[in-house]
Amino acid sequence: MLNRRHLLCCGAAAGLFTALTASASPSLSALSPGRATRHAPWPPEVQALLDRCWADLDATQLWDVHTHLLGTGDSGSGCTVNATLDQWWHPVEMLRKRFILKAAHVAPDAPSVDLAYVARLRALAEAFPTGARWMLFAFDHACDAQGQPVPAHTTFHVPDRYAAHVAAQAPQRFAWVASIHPHRPDALARLDAALAGGAVALKWLPSSMAIDLRDPRLRPFYARLAEARLPVIVHCGEERAVPGARREDLGNPLLVRAPLEQGVRLVVAHCASLGTALDLDRPRPRHVPAFSLFARLMDEGWGDQLMGDLSVVLQTNRHPDVGRTLLTRDDWHPRLLHGSDYPLPGIAAAVRLPTLVRAGLLDAADVAPLDALRARNPLLFDLALKRVARWRGATFSPTVFATRPHFERASVA
Repeated sequence: MLNRRHLLCCGAAAGLFTALTASASPSLSALSPGRATRHAPWPPEVQALLDRCWADLDATQLWDVHTHLLGTGDSGSGCTVNATLDQWWHPVEMLRKRFILKAAHVAPDAPSVDLAYVARLRALAEAFPTGARWMLFAFDHACDAQGQPVPAHTTFHVPDRYAAHVAAQAPQRFAWVASIHPHRPDALARLDAALAGGAVALKWLPSSMAIDLRDPRLRPFYARLAEARLPVIVHCGEERAVPGARREDLGNPLLVRAPLEQGVRLVVAHCASLGTALDLDRPRPRHVPAFSLFARLMDEGWGDQLMGDLSVVLQTNRHPDVGRTLLTRDDWHPRLLHGSDYPLPGIAAAVRLPTLVRAGLLDAADVAPLDALRARNPLLFDLALKRVARWRGATFSPTVFATRPHFERASVA
């Protein structure tokens, strides 16, 4: 029998990767900016929380930098899902899918998972003031050393063209993020096409996609990224959600020095806040918290060339010291970026509010309105949680939520 801790890990894993199978019920009512559904206003205590949330923020500068766009391909999107997610002899994989379907409010019998997922996301986004946008991730295949796709190592695939298409249908709410495996023979041509198509960033998950950031063959790709100033959002730290190639060693935060040295702009997803990695700076490397290596990089003088996104940093499987450090290091705040890792915020067990209260990161009075907010709009919940989180009086600065300037300069659209 799976114990409680293992279930939580599986659920969190589901959030990041089987979000691809997630989707929303197309019958979900639309949400109107600023309050809740068109049919019911927020309760007073929730509206008061939202008023605090937006008090000193400019919604036109708020771009959620970590949003998964996922699907099964049932609409002709080209998205794919690894077959293990539907095979009873892979119970953990099936459990991941089950968790994320529930988190994304998708009906198991939805006529189209692709379309329902986008409909749900658009409905949730409409609860935000005009100007707020979400950066939708494409996700490339895992590839071998010759750049050929390896289906067995590809947990899910979201084509660039699909991400660009969805963003183009609602440009006032969505931008898109390309994903190109740099070993592909046509990687540079794909990158140029993504730039011409208005991609605002590039997404890599090295441990899953089998990308060694130190590989000398990546230098021409890095040169083009640096020339275009296109940021790379790269997952560092432990990866429980998208096993893929299972190269955990490639998620070491210190490996981002290779593209940084070539002038590439980097966003470390989740601030490398989960798991351990080898401290390669030691004569005898040993495993240390991956977050400590991220902190080292942030203090090395890379300036705004190196950033971190705050998605899931307050999740229950992160040590409270992660949140405490990020809140109090206000010198980092101009380089820390708001992201939700949607649809993960829809998994209630992933963020246990009483646990944050006990850790001193949340006021007990905020638990009830946050719970009510999460039940109806996990995107607003995620934003509000970051806005009210605190440690000994320190909170996240408004600059953390003014993410647009870091990406719009890369857009050609």
